[in-house]
Amino acid sequence: DQAAETGMPTLIELREEGVLGAVGLGMNQSAMPADFVRRFDVDVVMIAGRFTLIEQPAMHDLLPLALERGVGVVAAGVYNSGLLSADVVRPDANYDYGPAPRALIERAMLIAEICARYGVTLPAAALQFPLRHPAVVSVVVGTRSAAHITSSIERYSADIPNELWSELMAAGIFAGPDAS
Repeated sequence: DQAAETGMPTLIELREEGVLGAVGLGMNQSAMPADFVRRFDVDVVMIAGRFTLIEQPAMHDLLPLALERGVGVVAAGVYNSGLLSADVVRPDANYDYGPAPRALIERAMLIAEICARYGVTLPAAALQFPLRHPAVVSVVVGTRSAAHITSSIERYSADIPNELWSELMAAGIFAGPDAS
């Protein structure tokens, strides 16, 4: 409430005065950022873990609204705390900073299996998936080493055939030809 009552109006005022170049917000849910986009003239929203190959609630509320209002979306947490970060999904993988539920591990394994049929790694598909939506302007990935930076560039640059996205869509992993 405080962010809506005083924070955002103050930030917008500072942007209009030229003190700030842009106003944004970030959360690991999509409903509240969608509400802020609806109510305020924000420039960018960072959404963590809610527009990924494993789940896409932002596709139903935030992304259509952001696209309509010209708000850039930055997708963070695209590996869902590690669940989608390895070629082979570990049975003890994490999700949302804790142990992943069995159903999500099985879903990730299915996605990895489909990716492998096309010679694509699960992490490459996870990194590129959000960028298919026209409201998404960037993806943020964590890094601890130079090797992580190199692997992120390789994943971003990997060639992913349209047939893979079509098969994932047919499997019910996401809806719509462009994840919209």
